[in-house]
Amino acid sequence: MRISKIFVYDESSVPEIKIDELSKFLQKTLCIPVEVRENFFSHFKSDKNTAYSLASSRVFNPYIPFEKHVPTEEEIDFEEKSFENNSNSNIILYDGFELQKIIQDIIPEEELSSGIFHLVFTTRLGCTYDYDDYRYHGRAVICSNPSVISTTGIIEAPAKPREYYLSMHQTISQGLNLDALKEQFQGRFLEYHDKNLAQVVRGYALQAIFYYTTADPFCDSKECILYNAHWQEDLIHSQMQSGKLCGHHQKILESMKA
Repeated sequence: MRISKIFVYDESSVPEIKIDELSKFLQKTLCIPVEVRENFFSHFKSDKNTAYSLASSRVFNPYIPFEKHVPTEEEIDFEEKSFENNSNSNIILYDGFELQKIIQDIIPEEELSSGIFHLVFTTRLGCTYDYDDYRYHGRAVICSNPSVISTTGIIEAPAKPREYYLSMHQTISQGLNLDALKEQFQGRFLEYHDKNLAQVVRGYALQAIFYYTTADPFCDSKECILYNAHWQEDLIHSQMQSGKLCGHHQKILESMKA
């Protein structure tokens, strides 16, 4: 699948992703025009119907496959207010495929041609149900067109170091503050509003684009920014310490550009 233009939708409540810098990176890397737009739901003037759909896509039981529910007025109002301000710190789970479908249904038909790619940033945490262990898992990116990158998912989906969780349980059981624990493990995982998000989102954006163009978005090598990291330390290594495509995927990129 060949892309002729990319629309990137900002998440203004997370300025650390530096959307303009990402746009320039994608344009230079792919040699494709990239246009930055404001928050997706603000750009398309979303209404109460969209708020209802989003509230209906929430996941309440992570151990059973998705079931739509009838949302409360409070849930609908929350979603509607979040169109303008999505900086709420509460983590709400959404079925990732339902979220992607809601976004796709909003995009005008004339912008759904195969050559136009939509990349949507959001703080909403999209999850997918895994039938291997029969539970939902948070995702940093839901690949398709449109693709959805969750800034919350980047922080919450890849696991922190095992030692962190052991120390966390001990700290909580002793009634101590977790701030000291974060300092102890500083640099081994990303945090909310992390200054390194601008670098990390580049890899997730390319994963989404490679998925759409080649249907093979991930790499087995931790030295490649297409590596599908399940641990924060692997994410930091592939996206920041390596920060580039491996030789194999660089060749694929060159063929895409050609």
